[in-house]
Amino acid sequence: MRLLISLIALLSIQLSATDNTSTCKRCHPTIYSEFQTSLHKKSSIKEDKIHAAVWNKHPAKPKGNYKCAKCHTPNNTAHEGISCLTCHTITAIEHHPKTNKNIYETKPKTLYSAEKGMEDKKIVYHEERSWFGLVTKTTGSPYHDIDYRNKNFYTGKVCMGCHSHKQNGKGFTVCQTDMKGAKSQESNCITCHMPKVKGSATSIRQSKTHAFHGFAGVSNSAEMLAKYVNIDFKKASKGFSITVENKAPHALLTHPLRVVQLKTTLKRDGKKEALKTETFVKVIGTNNKPSMPWLATQVVKDNMIKAKEKRVISFEKELQRGDEIEIILGYYIVNPKAVKKLGLEKEKGLTSFTVLKHSYFKIP
Repeated sequence: MRLLISLIALLSIQLSATDNTSTCKRCHPTIYSEFQTSLHKKSSIKEDKIHAAVWNKHPAKPKGNYKCAKCHTPNNTAHEGISCLTCHTITAIEHHPKTNKNIYETKPKTLYSAEKGMEDKKIVYHEERSWFGLVTKTTGSPYHDIDYRNKNFYTGKVCMGCHSHKQNGKGFTVCQTDMKGAKSQESNCITCHMPKVKGSATSIRQSKTHAFHGFAGVSNSAEMLAKYVNIDFKKASKGFSITVENKAPHALLTHPLRVVQLKTTLKRDGKKEALKTETFVKVIGTNNKPSMPWLATQVVKDNMIKAKEKRVISFEKELQRGDEIEIILGYYIVNPKAVKKLGLEKEKGLTSFTVLKHSYFKIP
């Protein structure tokens, strides 16, 4: 009877290791909670309203030829997005001209991760008994083994199976992220978008911090990204200038639907005056006009703030002593000009302006 119970428990563990993310909640409650808010979790057409809106207009939809599944629904279902196993079973990245490809582990219960000081170790669950079997000490997790030796998890290259580049059927690169941002162990995709936050990574082995699994970005926890942007102000004899510094190793925003704006307001004698608004975008299209991504053959416009760039915006407005300059740098997740075409007018969370950086300067 005891053997039977053990076998049932083992089978349950084996099955749960290939189940959805709810299994992971048992030992990783904090990480699980964060992940539920992430765009990774909501990557399918069922939960990602932007992705669904674009797919609804795709010519392949009537045929059911869902070409986005490789990254958006890697579990081969339009109802489930990226799961914990999607990322933690990546063994390598295949590089291709059109788009990269993730190679996944096929051995059951084998997961990969990164942890400082564990770079050469693999933890396999096992029990050690002492005092004639009365005392049992366990090592690792009963749900999976964990391999810390995959170097891709330390540099951010693990993200490049989906986030490197994507060409459409016309051979045009619709979106691209510079690989340079994935090569360093000190600063890469993971250290920026998954920064260390307070809380234990697991309930089995306590830790003071863990990597944030909400995946900081324009759709979630944007405040974590604000530290990668600097705003500076400089008064001149006939006006002033504002410098926006993008410290990230890629363009300030990489998705062609995004729009960044710099809004500047002058406060003088109790009155407010809105000065010019600077807009930064990358627009793709064809025949010098914006188009859907599968039709695009060219970059129609690109003044997005580039990687490591310091963009200077000059103003001819003369300032006086006591003047205050309010500067707001923010973005739209969906370009306001594309909202109606995509049928997203009622989606306030996607069409509202989100503040990334808010600064004040006073003229002495």
